[in-house]
Amino acid sequence: MSMPTPTQPVPQSQVPPRPRTRLGLRRFPWVPYLFLLPGVAFFVIFDYIPAFNALYLSFTKYHVLSPPEWVGLENYHDMLNDPSFWKALKNSFAYMVIMVPMLVVIPLFLAILVNQKLKGIHLFRVAYYLPVVTSMVTVSITWNYLYHESGLLNYLLITLGILSKPISWLLDVNTAIFAVALVESWKSMGFYMIIYLAGLQSVPQDLIEAARVDGANRLRIIWHVIIPMLRPFVALCVVMAGMGSMQVFTSVFMLTQGGPLDSTTNLTYLIYDLAFQKLNMGYASAVGMVLWVILLVLSILNFRLSHGGERMQ
Repeated sequence: MSMPTPTQPVPQSQVPPRPRTRLGLRRFPWVPYLFLLPGVAFFVIFDYIPAFNALYLSFTKYHVLSPPEWVGLENYHDMLNDPSFWKALKNSFAYMVIMVPMLVVIPLFLAILVNQKLKGIHLFRVAYYLPVVTSMVTVSITWNYLYHESGLLNYLLITLGILSKPISWLLDVNTAIFAVALVESWKSMGFYMIIYLAGLQSVPQDLIEAARVDGANRLRIIWHVIIPMLRPFVALCVVMAGMGSMQVFTSVFMLTQGGPLDSTTNLTYLIYDLAFQKLNMGYASAVGMVLWVILLVLSILNFRLSHGGERMQ
């Protein structure tokens, strides 16, 4: 008699019936759900309950020292007339505009570079990925020294003749947000490089060999073969970089504290400032709801693009 292979579905008639209790009822398979229970409880306690609590607090006036007082939409009305909120919202999108191209384009070419079969290439992969596993606090302190007027960056630019005098990168309203965005991007590039490396492994070598036989040089192969095949990964990186740029906080806190003149204050730092420095929890929760809606839209976009990539494959 032929036995079913593991890939073949087992006929319903061969599935052993579930054992019954003394009352004749079939036993419910509790064990898998018990294994899921800690993760679900963790998710509900630390995600859903704080989210619904923040939604409730956004309709209240709450200054920690006194009970929340229901004020309806007053916080949202104040938000629409608050220049600080609009400044933070504008800066959040500015971070996105600056960081997304850096986190999508540069890691792509880094991945192509370290995907070569060269001696010692693993050392380069580790070197590019090392900032990802380094603490953001450590990275910020290091870059703070580099950005100093007498730091290495000014020294190199003056030596090369690009600058005539040193610049206070973190104290100038025209350069501070670019300096913070560069630190965030530098730290995250290795992560996106790994995503592209995974995508490069899925590119059929037959296509590359066929293009090479047709006389295409390396640049044409990258532009006409590799990048089109990586389109789902590029789309994924665009959305993930956009979501990450909206949540920049540690570098702002460590490097500029939102200054100078709020030029680096984004929504996440504004929420921190309102909630934990000014103790205005109700208003901070309302700003948090706006950030939540923006991230929800980006998450839906990420979901749709991911499924689009699956269809393309």
